[in-house]
Amino acid sequence: MYIHVCLWLVLCFPVFLNAVPPDKGGGDSLMLGCGLGEGGGKDSDGRQWTPDNKYLSGGNSVTSKASFQDPSLLSEVPYMTSRVFTSEATYKFPVKLDKRYWLRLHFYPAVYNTFDPVNSYFSVTANSVTLLSNFSASITCQALSQAYLDREYSLAPLDSDTLSLTFKPSGKQNGAFAFVNGIQLIEMPELFDSAPMVGYSDQTMDTKSFHFQTMFRLNVGGQFISPKQDSGLSRMWYDDTPYLYGAATGVTNHATKDVKIDYKTMPQNIAPPIVYSTSRSMGNNKDVNMGFNLTWIFHVDPGSMYLTRLHFCDYYYSKVNEIVFKIFINNQTAEAEADVIGWTGGKGVATYKDYVIYVKDEAGDDQLWLALHPAPETEPEFYDSLVNGVEVFKLNDTDLSGPNPQPSEMLIEHEEHAKTFQNKHGSNKTFVIGSAAGGAAGFALMAAIIVVVQHQKKKRAPGSYSTSSWLPIYGNTHTAGTKTTGSGKSVGSANISAMAQGLCRYFSLQEMKEATKNFDESNVIGVGGFGKVYKGVIDNGFKVAIKRSNPQSEQGVNEFQTEIEMLSKLRHKHLVSLIGFCEEDDEMCLVYDYMALGTMREHLYKGNKPLDTLSWKQRLEICIGAARGLHYLHTGAKYTIIHRDVKTTNILLDENWVAKVSDFGLSKTGPNMNQGHVSTVVKGSFGYLDPEYFRRQQLTEKSDVYSFGVVLFEALCSRPALNPSLAKEQVSLAEWALYNKRRGTLEDIIDPNIKGQINPESLKKFADAAEKCVSDLGFERPSMNDLLWNLEFALNVQQNPDGKTHEPRLDESEFEEVNLENNDMAAHYKNLSLGSEHDLSHESSSDNHASIFSQIANPKGR
Repeated sequence: MYIHVCLWLVLCFPVFLNAVPPDKGGGDSLMLGCGLGEGGGKDSDGRQWTPDNKYLSGGNSVTSKASFQDPSLLSEVPYMTSRVFTSEATYKFPVKLDKRYWLRLHFYPAVYNTFDPVNSYFSVTANSVTLLSNFSASITCQALSQAYLDREYSLAPLDSDTLSLTFKPSGKQNGAFAFVNGIQLIEMPELFDSAPMVGYSDQTMDTKSFHFQTMFRLNVGGQFISPKQDSGLSRMWYDDTPYLYGAATGVTNHATKDVKIDYKTMPQNIAPPIVYSTSRSMGNNKDVNMGFNLTWIFHVDPGSMYLTRLHFCDYYYSKVNEIVFKIFINNQTAEAEADVIGWTGGKGVATYKDYVIYVKDEAGDDQLWLALHPAPETEPEFYDSLVNGVEVFKLNDTDLSGPNPQPSEMLIEHEEHAKTFQNKHGSNKTFVIGSAAGGAAGFALMAAIIVVVQHQKKKRAPGSYSTSSWLPIYGNTHTAGTKTTGSGKSVGSANISAMAQGLCRYFSLQEMKEATKNFDESNVIGVGGFGKVYKGVIDNGFKVAIKRSNPQSEQGVNEFQTEIEMLSKLRHKHLVSLIGFCEEDDEMCLVYDYMALGTMREHLYKGNKPLDTLSWKQRLEICIGAARGLHYLHTGAKYTIIHRDVKTTNILLDENWVAKVSDFGLSKTGPNMNQGHVSTVVKGSFGYLDPEYFRRQQLTEKSDVYSFGVVLFEALCSRPALNPSLAKEQVSLAEWALYNKRRGTLEDIIDPNIKGQINPESLKKFADAAEKCVSDLGFERPSMNDLLWNLEFALNVQQNPDGKTHEPRLDESEFEEVNLENNDMAAHYKNLSLGSEHDLSHESSSDNHASIFSQIANPKGR
């Protein structure tokens, strides 16, 4: 905890953005000095700040001047006057409906009349967006060793011509009040677009609709950049040195005077030329560079999404493949082969790359690591890496607030010593260590740096992996991974419940090797995020699918355990039936029945091999089978089970075309679903991801319904959920299908191979059901039970166009939940010969079903 707090102290210099008018061709702006008199006031740079009273409505407030000016305050305006709120009050600002705005709030927590800043706790909202919650400027400044702080937000268009900025004192503390010293509202250009999701292969996220909080802005390898030196947006850029990890800090580089930064078609306000004129690289020693990562660490709020923007400009090299490097963010690969010249096409040309990552809300997961390392796979001419600038933004569409930091024990002790010294010497002034122009000073900070550097030297650099660990090593991780004893024997199975182990057959590693001919590559039938899937033969010819984990898999242990825990307790003819598992000598394998006909997706559009086109009747039957499996998960088991990764590659088909839902590695179960949701880290596959779940991080069974709605449209249109090669409005299948459905042109995008087969009434029922599934709000979506009824109705209409249909119903005998209390049954499962696995399924003679494995034909996994 001591080291953790010191890290907070060192790494969390806030982004200070001074009060500067916008760019000379910029949009409308307001610069309000809260508490200023009628004539306003000018700051030390001559910029005019106006009074705030004309924009304020409601609430009880007073204006006051600070009792003391800290030496680090370079200007009285706007910091020395404030408006103090004792009840909820709102500023109302006119804005343009379609414009993005910078909103900057300035705070100087001093004593204002009788208002002590230690009692100030409040929230701030902008329309429906929470910016601050139970915020204490006093605690934050104390923890960061500075006198004042600023918060910068980039607000997406609010669909309103009024921005309502509301300050509300906290109800959690007696005598709480709110205050603010300065407010800037500046119309800004749209600087954000789509960005790849780190950890989700080939998936991007459109960030234009999100609101941002600026967390860090660094001029890498260079000096502090003032607002006047910025490219028209009044930003401040800081030296990156305080954020560097360890002793290996690389070398700084500066462009010569004859190099002119070329922006090509990139807007110049992305970053000023001075950012692109300096950089940090690893140096020219190949052997040294291959032994470390060039790394920065940022302290962030856990449980949030972050966009990391990296600025690049190579003004020394000029050819492709001279320098190629990897970019890691939180030990996940953001770029496998970054080649600046390859991106820009020439020397001195500027560019930037955005990456979005979710930082988990778990113990120790409050840091964002950025690491660069040479990429030897491309055999570049020089083994090096470089970056010119770094920006880190927090993003959300409803809530950007975070917790108050905790001052370090070292800082508190130092301040107590300072007070004692002042009392002994009769000093009546209180000095706070202030930060100006990106610097901070004081004993507490220096001591913290020493402690942190000494501590971090013992850590493993990000991006590297232990040969005995299933998960990547994080800087301060609390992630539970499979551990090994001195002999190398895995003991990770201790995390699998006795019940789960009792219901599965345990395979030795030798059996796995014999089944797959020593994991021969010729037996590989699929590759997923967990690892490779092999076709195997056991027990005198019984075909199985064996999913073998990659030791460097980022999914690894947790999904391995989840899959065993889930599937060992469930039996349903439309769900995978886990046969067994192997965990030995750092090897983890899951064993399923072999699925002869592969994935649903392979039969809808171009797959790994030419396949016969599915008829409309077959598509309906496959959808109904998968829906039955999901319905059981939601209602038939002891607890509600939410799959979280429903997609056409996780619906597999046996030799009789029976659909089975697979891949339970991301599934979530909760005994307390009465509250309607489970709060959890967002996981899933883009294109299928419930937008409400993504926004609120609250998982419900309706999230599965949304994903299944996308599957239904895939079945109808025979195209992927996401296709970036299409026109922008057609990229997302869900959005494109909804657009055509509501316009009455859905038939235009139906798979031409089946267009003439579909009964119009069957199509209407199916399309109406799919449309409801992909509703933006969960409560507007049907339950899986209602959806099943509609799908079976559509099938009945298709089979009986004369109108003689019967009401669909669920066969409750389709499933059973295994109960360990039946010891005879448990023993039977554990000692089961694989040839009798089919006997466990409650099947009619006309329905032959098998179990399934995950991601058989998805070469890139999630």
